[in-house]
Amino acid sequence: MAGLATLLGLAVLGVLSPAMAHAQPAGALATGLHINDGRLVEGNGNDFVMRGVNHAHTWYPGETQSLADIKALGANTVRVVLSNGHRWTKNSAEDVAAVVDDCKANRLICVLEVHDTTGYGEEAAAATLDQAADYWIGLKDVLTGEENYVVINIGNEPWGNTDPAGWTDPTVAAVKKLRNAGFEHTIMVDAPNWGQDWQGVMRANARSVYDADPTGNLIFSIHMYSVFDTAQEITDYLKAFVDAGLPLLIGEFGGPPDQWGDPDEDTMMAAAEQLKLGYLAWSWSGNTDPILDLSIGFDPNQLSAWGQRIFNGADGIAQTAREATVYGGGNPGDTQAPTAPGTPTASAVTATSATLAWTAATDNVGVTGYDVVRVSGGTETKVAASTTNSATVTGLTADTAYTFAVYARDAAGNRSPRSATVNVTTGSAPSGTCSVGYRATNEWSGGFQGEITLRNTGTAAISGWTLSFTFTDGQTITNMWGGAPTQNAGSVNVTPASYTSTIPAGGSVTVGFIAGKGATNTAPTTFTLNGAACATT
Repeated sequence: MAGLATLLGLAVLGVLSPAMAHAQPAGALATGLHINDGRLVEGNGNDFVMRGVNHAHTWYPGETQSLADIKALGANTVRVVLSNGHRWTKNSAEDVAAVVDDCKANRLICVLEVHDTTGYGEEAAAATLDQAADYWIGLKDVLTGEENYVVINIGNEPWGNTDPAGWTDPTVAAVKKLRNAGFEHTIMVDAPNWGQDWQGVMRANARSVYDADPTGNLIFSIHMYSVFDTAQEITDYLKAFVDAGLPLLIGEFGGPPDQWGDPDEDTMMAAAEQLKLGYLAWSWSGNTDPILDLSIGFDPNQLSAWGQRIFNGADGIAQTAREATVYGGGNPGDTQAPTAPGTPTASAVTATSATLAWTAATDNVGVTGYDVVRVSGGTETKVAASTTNSATVTGLTADTAYTFAVYARDAAGNRSPRSATVNVTTGSAPSGTCSVGYRATNEWSGGFQGEITLRNTGTAAISGWTLSFTFTDGQTITNMWGGAPTQNAGSVNVTPASYTSTIPAGGSVTVGFIAGKGATNTAPTTFTLNGAACATT
């Protein structure tokens, strides 16, 4: 993720020199993903806007289902974390080839990045961009011929906050090194300042870096975290590149607040959609600090609040992603939407789940998937996705009435009219007993991060719970994941997120939070679940 180094303040960002939209130079690529008039396009000239997430493959090589799960939630791109062996275990040519095959099998565009360069100049263990370029050259046999499917992100956040002006020349040299080695792929370059460019070095030097690529097939990547906490900062930065005709995407971004600030993810996503720029959220799962996990434990059925925002929220992936036409059967001009699916029927309804089935939709080319939505008044929330005409919706609350409907979609991203709705009322939840473990996992002046583990010690599942406790030292929760807090003075009630609403017998759920504090930070000693006392551990 973007650097968590101390940011001393925003310097005045450099200003890009005015320019007309920059078309490809003579001799530039005509096939594969490439840049044309400041836009990323496919080999057929169709505009391609990345909508996807980052996945930490190099640290979790056994999570081989992840790309299929990311695709099922609607993404068209995945940025895959790799290592050149400088700082972490090297991803071999065979492993990278398997990743590319996995991307293609799941109809995803694959952005491959070397993570070892993160924070160079400030992080002593970081690799250089030249070393990253050598790694890519060693993979040339694997990557040649994959220009339609693969973008090469030379190195992640390849400069820290120490003398970020030193970023420009090594970036130019690495690009030229790959071009001299015969690479024709779209190349992506990350900004300095741990990717956030808060001193404006990439912004000021983007034109010279872009012009140094003889193919013109280069795209810039800005990482947006707590530096970008106002709408003005975000729109000014993105529009500077668009107005200059220079290609840009948000290669990483976060939304949950942390001790460095509160990123404005709503503006990031809305502005990216308005300007037709790509975005790739950080990250699928497995973060040391789970605040940025989109899915809990790599489970696509347990999206965090951050994951729900990215996949199912306004300007999110489900609403805006369009599959690359290289996977769409050669129909980039397909604008005909599928017919509406049949009215869904419900079966196997429990306290926390229901299975829905419907008559399949039809399409002039072919239906590729279905999205199940919860309908509540005039709003809709995507709750499941399927490639067949049935799906199981999980994470429901006991004794609750729901309304569901279904959309069909095709390979070109066209979405059908909504099906008729079905009403489902979940069953009653059996009672259970509980124990609670509470701890402060990190503290700093004026604040701390806490974790609550709620365990079901009974013999039946618990659903639709409310956990209550009291702070005695004026602590105030400012952000929570895994649950939703309401606080009145020191009294706190926590209700579950969708993915923590059911606690199986013998199982547990974990809720994390950020809170403000004074000089003392006494832990709560008494907890109740649905009004009944819990043991403490």
